[in-house]
Amino acid sequence: MSVAPEALLEQALALSPEDRARLASGLLASLDDEGTDEAEVERLWSEETERRASQIASGEVELITWEQVIERVGGSRRSSSPE
Repeated sequence: MSVAPEALLEQALALSPEDRARLASGLLASLDDEGTDEAEVERLWSEETERRASQIASGEVELITWEQVIERVGGSRRSSSPE
């Protein structure tokens, strides 16, 4: 018997937060188990970190402080919240 993904989602959303977290963790872990080539993942992350470091060194991107992140997120949350 096959259950539609929409029905599964509806059932999952009715679970407690702890049970949803456990279910989500199990689902994510099952995706990781399917043909993950750890060497390839490591290579891709290495390329990404090199690309980002190069952008920082060249001045292509601007670094901001944690305080600036919080200010931006707080500001965007205030401007997007319904009043």
